[in-house]
Amino acid sequence: MTLAKRLRDALTGTSPDNVVLLTGDDRDSMVGPDEAIVDAAVLVPVTDRPRPGVILTQRTEQLRNHAGQVAFPGGRKEDSDADLIAAALREAQEEIGLSPSDVEVVGLTDRYRTITGFQVTPVVAVVPPDLPLRAEPGEVDSIFEVPLDFLLDTANHVQATVEWQGRNRHYYEILWEDRRIWGATAAMIVNLSRRLQWAS
Repeated sequence: MTLAKRLRDALTGTSPDNVVLLTGDDRDSMVGPDEAIVDAAVLVPVTDRPRPGVILTQRTEQLRNHAGQVAFPGGRKEDSDADLIAAALREAQEEIGLSPSDVEVVGLTDRYRTITGFQVTPVVAVVPPDLPLRAEPGEVDSIFEVPLDFLLDTANHVQATVEWQGRNRHYYEILWEDRRIWGATAAMIVNLSRRLQWAS
């Protein structure tokens, strides 16, 4: 069975009624009826190797939103994008030099609303291993890969709390070597873990 088929079967084989998902950052309860929510998409590029990995980026410190954080390649959907998949592919090409022709899209998974007003749809895909990727210097500080089974292992999903604007904010973080994955990216990984119920 190919990795793409295995992922596709895992995505479609879980009933939504049996999965408890994280839907958004704590700010959800404060979003007003007139506040615009921006559609966005991220690519979850899984490398097709004996131990599959997931390609992630470390964002530069100069960005307005989520500066310095670990993220999937992706961003807002533009009017020129045919759909969310097209948006994720375009952003991945711009940010890390991943050609759409190297991507086999597996499917869309559960949306997540960020504290900055984006409604993000993860697009799961399979890519060949060891592609010559390049970081777009204005947005991406570095590109790295984490084993898929490590990311999806619930033992690595650590719940944390921080006081923010006078209230406690709860979030997940995942520590990989010297990288700290947290916030919306960690939440989407937690959702993917619950959706896939992956066994290595």
